[in-house]
Amino acid sequence: MVRIKSKEKIRAIEKSGGIIAEIFQGLQNQIRPSTTTLKLERWIGDFIRKKGARSAFKGYRGYPAEACISVNEEVVHGIPSTRELREGDIVSIDVGVQLDGFYADAAITFPVGKISAEKERLIEVTRKALYEGMKQVRIGNRVGDVSSAIQRYVEHHGYSVVRTLFGHGVGEALHEDPVVPNFGRVGQGEKLQEGMVLAIEPMVNQGEAEVKVLPNKWTVITADGSLSAHFEHSVALVDGGLKVLTNWEGADG
Repeated sequence: MVRIKSKEKIRAIEKSGGIIAEIFQGLQNQIRPSTTTLKLERWIGDFIRKKGARSAFKGYRGYPAEACISVNEEVVHGIPSTRELREGDIVSIDVGVQLDGFYADAAITFPVGKISAEKERLIEVTRKALYEGMKQVRIGNRVGDVSSAIQRYVEHHGYSVVRTLFGHGVGEALHEDPVVPNFGRVGQGEKLQEGMVLAIEPMVNQGEAEVKVLPNKWTVITADGSLSAHFEHSVALVDGGLKVLTNWEGADG
């Protein structure tokens, strides 16, 4: 069942989202060659605690870390480790924060140092696909309008959307209804209405859409070894329009 939020609750979710936005702004100075994904996770965890909040991920269904940090062919749920980032890598960082019982969720794929033009293009197409989906978040539209917009944009640029992982409702729990796929048909799915809060998150593969899970039972990688990128915002329908609750880049697309 979809949970409709009051304006007061949406403001509380936005406070959690604001912490995530600050994290992503700070990470731009932390991501560099030779840095380990574990160091990045510790920096994120320390930042969350300094804000009086907690990671929404650590312990969730047994997940062992405070953030998901996925490199190159890793799509999502990469577990931080002593792995060192290298010049030319791309790294997707997914952060969830819970403050005073309210949750927000967001993700960005960052370049590590200087990256190839093809990697830059993958990142940019994935970022823009997120905003194409967000443009469809308006009262009277349906989830399928969001999903279809993402799929069309990604496939028009020659990439694939992951079909076994989805966006979702968020706010009073980390994962709520409705499910928000990154593929679909216009006019189908849950009707969007005032007070809904959604985490929209295109996961885009350079190659085929198929993925597989590593033996750690968490990390999802592309089945063909191609690169993957991931962007996510938590957004709300409030006062008849879209409000971005994890405003990590001004939300202008």
